[in-house]
Amino acid sequence: MPEQIGINDVRLTYTSLADARTMSGLRLLTGATTVPGPWKEACKALFHVKGVPYVAVASRGQDGSDAELREWTAQTSVPVAIWNDERPRSTWIEQLYLAERLQPAPALIPASFEDRALMLGYCNELCGETGFGWSKRLTIIGRVLADPATDPPTRAFWRRLGSKYGYTPEAAEAAPARMAAILELLDTRLAQQRVRGSRFFVGDRLSALDIYWATFAALVRPLPPDLCPMATAFRAFYTERDPRVTAAATPLLLEHRDFVYREYLELPVAF
Repeated sequence: MPEQIGINDVRLTYTSLADARTMSGLRLLTGATTVPGPWKEACKALFHVKGVPYVAVASRGQDGSDAELREWTAQTSVPVAIWNDERPRSTWIEQLYLAERLQPAPALIPASFEDRALMLGYCNELCGETGFGWSKRLTIIGRVLADPATDPPTRAFWRRLGSKYGYTPEAAEAAPARMAAILELLDTRLAQQRVRGSRFFVGDRLSALDIYWATFAALVRPLPPDLCPMATAFRAFYTERDPRVTAAATPLLLEHRDFVYREYLELPVAF
């Protein structure tokens, strides 16, 4: 039986897909990698803040393929949250609502209709299709495929990933402007909240939007190695180079990332 991951642990112990299917409780299929994938880190962070223990599960089967993941979840992406024998939840919004149901306090979704609609809309700009994370992946795929030194197996992997995200060279070229616009929106919102005397994006307490921004900020500037011991090769992939995006990633936004991690999330980042 694998160790369950609690809110004070910094090392994850992964169990296999086959073993996880025999268990009850919460299982997070995240993949046993040392890369701070923002959807993965956000999913882990939701349950960390809630204090809900979970079993971390590798995403590859014993044969190294994704066949077992597809059989269990009907798709091949992670993270996936599975509670008891309920259906797998493989999208960010399903995972957020599952966390709210399993542990209502502290609430990460505002009770006010207006605040809730605002927060979920901003979250979608970070996490949703064509959003910040989606656009960043298009730029990474484009960079790898445009590099003549990329070997055929690596090129094939990134082409497959590109097919999931609707990659075209034109889409990758347009992505930085989209990323910058989203960051500008977030910066404006946070600055307005500071004027009102709040440290948070919505209302006067932590919400899911604060968590999603903190984890998705890795796609601009990852936390330093002592706080985020990520795979070295991916640090360059994640670190943003486009001047439009780096200019939009203001000191206020990055300070907010640091504040959320320092006060609410796990440091160093647990892999």
